[in-house]
Amino acid sequence: MSDDFTSTRDETDLIREVFVYAHRFQGSVFVFRIGARLMALPSFPGLVSDLALLHENGIKIVLVPSGGARIDELLAIYGIETEKAQGLRISTPEAMPLIEMAAFDTATRLMNQLARNKVEAVVGNWVRARSYGVRDGIDFQQTGVVDKVHVELIMRSMEDDFVPILPCIGWSAIGEPYNISSIELATALAVGMKARKLFFLTEGELFSSSFTGLRGEGLTVREDPATGASRVSRFTVQAAERILAIPGLELGRPDRDMLEHSVTACRNGVERVHFLDGDQEGVVLKEVFSTLGTGTMVHADPFENIRPMREADIPDVLRIMEPLIQEGNLVRRTQGDLQRKCSDYAVFETDGTIRGCGALHRYGENWAEIAGLAVDGSYKHLGIGARMVGYLTEEAKRLGLEGVFVLTTRTSDWFLSLGFQAATVDELPAERRETYDRDRKSRIYMKRLI
Repeated sequence: MSDDFTSTRDETDLIREVFVYAHRFQGSVFVFRIGARLMALPSFPGLVSDLALLHENGIKIVLVPSGGARIDELLAIYGIETEKAQGLRISTPEAMPLIEMAAFDTATRLMNQLARNKVEAVVGNWVRARSYGVRDGIDFQQTGVVDKVHVELIMRSMEDDFVPILPCIGWSAIGEPYNISSIELATALAVGMKARKLFFLTEGELFSSSFTGLRGEGLTVREDPATGASRVSRFTVQAAERILAIPGLELGRPDRDMLEHSVTACRNGVERVHFLDGDQEGVVLKEVFSTLGTGTMVHADPFENIRPMREADIPDVLRIMEPLIQEGNLVRRTQGDLQRKCSDYAVFETDGTIRGCGALHRYGENWAEIAGLAVDGSYKHLGIGARMVGYLTEEAKRLGLEGVFVLTTRTSDWFLSLGFQAATVDELPAERRETYDRDRKSRIYMKRLI
């Protein structure tokens, strides 16, 4: 297959994927918590432009900027010192006016950047807070926690096509201001507004090198095929909880807070929580409009699964098979072929999109052929093929078969690595021997299950 063909196909797949996600998320609420240091980076205007693009295309965005860096800056200018305990700032009455000023200044900067993209925003006091109180003998003074978010007022501003921006300040019922965590506020917003997604935008990647050794159920580590670098691409909620419970795990307070709040969000109706390096070019668009994404996601719902193929899946299955047919790795199948054998096929589905397929064709009472294995080219490095073989092998075991076999021209070593052994044409079931293509000369590999 020519490079031009591959490039054109990749571009077409990308366009198709963007349309699928754009349609799926139109009218949905996304909440973004923006890390304090991102606003000072040269990449920040581009990040805001991408957020504006989401808004312009029908996604309802809510923004929660962290004021931490600006708070530190103003307190230093005026010579006011504050202490931190348990990862939180002790907000003294002397510091509180400057904390308010810094929080609203940060929100206003964000609003001005949106205005440059012709998006109207509004900064609002929609959060009721209460005192964090005294913990372990430490009085946190005017540090608070979220008590209530006035969701209906925020939704009303969104209906008027404004982007709501919430500074990290809340007020008590009698108007007392409190300094609240932007992480907690973003989570409370996402839960209260029934958001589809919650994003934590940070400076630098989270859960990369320090987490890649924690492979296990519910945690997916992805390697970049270009650089070989590893990062955690997904946690289930259960995996995140398991990791948080590891004794002695080195995880700083902001990172731990974000992971803990991601669990809270998913446990309370938010479908997905995403951690992104906001300094990367186009990171939000890549995460929203691509199944692969570029960050780390915590999810509550089944993100990927293997299931029986349905007739509606056939066009996608044929699309995935086509490059392998062009390369001579796969025998051509038509739509009619797949319709007739529909019950034999299974598909690998990632976030509602077909990324792999395979079939189990039964011969006689004891054997079945694993055939039609194909994986979307952009997803080959994720082990989908091996998982499809495992699924089909387990199905053969469930049917009580003696074994499975495959015919291949170019993937001999791969099947050997999966426990198959070389065999001959004479060892095939009689019905399959009759249809064996002796001109193609496929190699035969078998795996006994009993």
